[in-house]
Amino acid sequence: MRRPLFPENPGTTVRALLQEPLGEGPSAPIRCLTCERRCVVASGETGWCRTRCNREGVLYTLIYGVVSSLSANPIEKKPLYHFYPGSVALTVGSWSCNFACPWCQNWEISKASPSGGEFFSPARFVAETVRWRCQGTSISFNEPTLSLEWALEVFRLARAAGLYNTFVTNGYMTEQALELLAENGLDGMNVDVKGDAEAVREFCKADVEVVWRNLRRARDLGIWVEVTTLVIPGVNDEPAVLRSIGERILQDLGPDTPWHLTRYYPAYRFTAPPTPVRTLEKAREQALSLGLRYVYIGNIPGHPGENTYCPTCSTTVVRRWGLQLLENRLRGGCCPSCGTVIPGVGWGWRG
Repeated sequence: MRRPLFPENPGTTVRALLQEPLGEGPSAPIRCLTCERRCVVASGETGWCRTRCNREGVLYTLIYGVVSSLSANPIEKKPLYHFYPGSVALTVGSWSCNFACPWCQNWEISKASPSGGEFFSPARFVAETVRWRCQGTSISFNEPTLSLEWALEVFRLARAAGLYNTFVTNGYMTEQALELLAENGLDGMNVDVKGDAEAVREFCKADVEVVWRNLRRARDLGIWVEVTTLVIPGVNDEPAVLRSIGERILQDLGPDTPWHLTRYYPAYRFTAPPTPVRTLEKAREQALSLGLRYVYIGNIPGHPGENTYCPTCSTTVVRRWGLQLLENRLRGGCCPSCGTVIPGVGWGWRG
């Protein structure tokens, strides 16, 4: 009989899916293979993210089905702009993160150890998604990779119910975890590229090349991918840094990959001033000049950079205001003026 670590959360008795014992017996350490930190977890201890515990030689997740946050969000909030525009995803978060970002907007849950919450079985969550009349699921708010075991079951059930599945992630999962997510129904993901190698190493305590590797792999697995960079003064706002990110998107993912340049506001332990609008505008102009076709400005409601423009004739084909879809003029995924195909998924769905 397994002993729950938190009796109020039945999910904490679930065995972590990806683990490698590094010895025999109940006192042996275990390597966690969920994210690229690949923590070696001693008996009775947790790893870097605090969501997996070595209990008597077996690694258990502490957050299976444990919900800290739940809301029905427009898909544009993720942001995913070329994926079922105007649809709504029932969005769920749990606890903790595997990055150290000092500017986190959701720090109340991402910086917290597992500390209770309401338990949702995968079947209950999918049933709620249907009941709320959402078109899909999204695991977000904190790092969704840490909910891997639960996500795989949710995605299978959601796909069977005709729903789409999305992740909003820092992209630091192992390749094995990413492949499992794709096999079990992950349809779209927005991945944060938080800066160049130096910035990600200093502020996130991570290797940005892992993120690029997973972006390429996700694309190859058929997952729809969009990239977000929160542009932060003093961290990643230099033109050379933003240019290098744009060049990598072009080289690794192709010119049709949407890139969201998002305005930063002070949060958690970071006190830099909000990003000047002109910084974002210059970055967008630079990215378009490189050859990227769909570059967006976020966190500035009403800015023209929220809209989608045909790269051939410059017609406005999708209009947005903040999180609201105002108009989708595409016909069969094509520009109504010149017929250019605008890459994406679910352009023509109707609620």
